[in-house]
This record gives sequence, C-alpha cells and structure tokens, in this order.
Amino acid sequence: MRRRWRCPTAPAGRRNRPSFRLSILRRSSSNSPWAVYYADAAPLSAFQPYRLLVLDSRTHPPLQPLADRGKTLFGYLSVGEVETHRPWFGRVKGWGILDQENPNWPGSFYVDVRDRRWVKLVVEELVPAILREGFHGVFLDTLDNPPHLERTEPKRWRGMTDAAAALVRAIRRNWPDIGLMQNRAYEILPQTAPLLSHVLGESVYAGWDFAAKRPHRQNAEDYRFQVDALKSAGALNPRLGLLTLDYWDPADTAGVRAIYALQRANGFSPYVSTVELDRLIPEPPR
Repeated sequence: MRRRWRCPTAPAGRRNRPSFRLSILRRSSSNSPWAVYYADAAPLSAFQPYRLLVLDSRTHPPLQPLADRGKTLFGYLSVGEVETHRPWFGRVKGWGILDQENPNWPGSFYVDVRDRRWVKLVVEELVPAILREGFHGVFLDTLDNPPHLERTEPKRWRGMTDAAAALVRAIRRNWPDIGLMQNRAYEILPQTAPLLSHVLGESVYAGWDFAAKRPHRQNAEDYRFQVDALKSAGALNPRLGLLTLDYWDPADTAGVRAIYALQRANGFSPYVSTVELDRLIPEPPR
C-alpha cells in the first residue's frame, strides 16, 4: 500500500492532539464498513457506506465534511521506506540510513528504523503533520520491511524487528489518544497489538502479482498464517479492529462477493479493491 504523497512537516516537539478520542475510535472499529482511497475525485456521497477511511495524507477529499458525517479518518505514513520525492528524503539520505530500493516500488528505499533520528522525525514531525490535516489517526505502512531485512541478513540488520516495534511504542507514547493502524508486520504484532486501535491484513486471501500484473490467490499456508496472526492479535487486544484488504477484479462480482463473505466469516472487516487504490469500489449486493 505504498503511496506517493507529500506532507508538510511540523516543528520538532509540537504535539497538537486531536479532540477525537481513542475510545471513540475503538467503539467504531468492530465490523465497520471501511475503505482505502488514495485520490480526491470521489464525491462526498460515495463515502456514505463507510464508517472508517484510510486516505492519502496529501491528495484526499476535504476531511471536515467526512468527519462531520461520523467518518473515522486515517492518514497514510510509510515508516519502513522513504521515497525520493518526499520532502524529507534528502535529509534522511544525508544521515546515511537508507538502503536498497524496493524492487516493486521504484524510487522507494528501505530505511534503518533503528536510527534515533528517524524515530524523532516520525514522532515529532511526520505524525503531527498528518494530524494537523484533520485526520483522527495514522496508518503505518511498510513496517514489514524491518523484519524482512533482519531475516535476509541477520548480522547486518540485527535488532530491526525490535526497533520496528519500538517505533510503534514511541508513537503511542507521544500520541496516546490517536488512532493507530498497522499494516501487516505480523512479526511485531505480539508486541504492538495492545498499542493499536486497528490492524490491517493486506493481501490475506488475494494479493497482487507484480510480474504478471494481475491479482492472485494466496497459497493456503500463507492465507492460514495471516488469519491466525490477525486472530492472535485480537486475542491480545479484544478492542482491536481487525481489517482485511484483498485485491480482485471488480468485474468478477461473484469472486469479490465470496472474498467479503470469507473474511467476515473469519471475524474481520473486509474491503476488496484494485492495487491502485485510486477509486472506491462498492461491495456487490449480497
């Protein structure tokens, strides 16, 4: 779910907390219709079915009319990668903490989340900037990169998995009342689940094949692993909203309908879309 957006930064240490309380976020999380939308062209009426929205933090519809209609709004933030067009890319590159480019997302580079300067930037500048836009919470993407790097090169990247969990703890410690949604990063969920308002399983049943440029079903082992990880997180935090995002051809209404039914049977709040996430795709009638 890596998105290309820009977000103005805030003065270090500034913490303007939104009035939208975490308790309200949690009360609205269970089995709520929700969607991801990374554009700004949809009319206000298109959002009527949804109670929770993950939006691009720069290119998004006007937030106040959505909030006035009771929508819970999360702004996107990539914390495991930095893209070349980000206003902070040059600063982070100058620190020498960027590594290889993500092969699936050209121009996006893995970042060393162990570095205190990165943690400080996220907590004191990037998160507050999103909240000042009017979002109720932050959607944390690319947190599965640190565990991946540590698995592939254990000696070089020792401590990356724990550092990813520590980053979530730092955000929650500094922003106790906001919504926090973590995308995947199942390795750290045993540590972070109590800190989150929501967790998202992306590509649980159906993912995107970047080589073939089409959606595909996950194998049975991967599907079961993700379902079990999400349910385990829910057991650690009974108030945790458990969401799923699967990719499928919207023209295959029977297939889309089946994914919704499957994920609801698992106890999750599902959304099915295309990998671009630039349009709202309604759930087919049951």
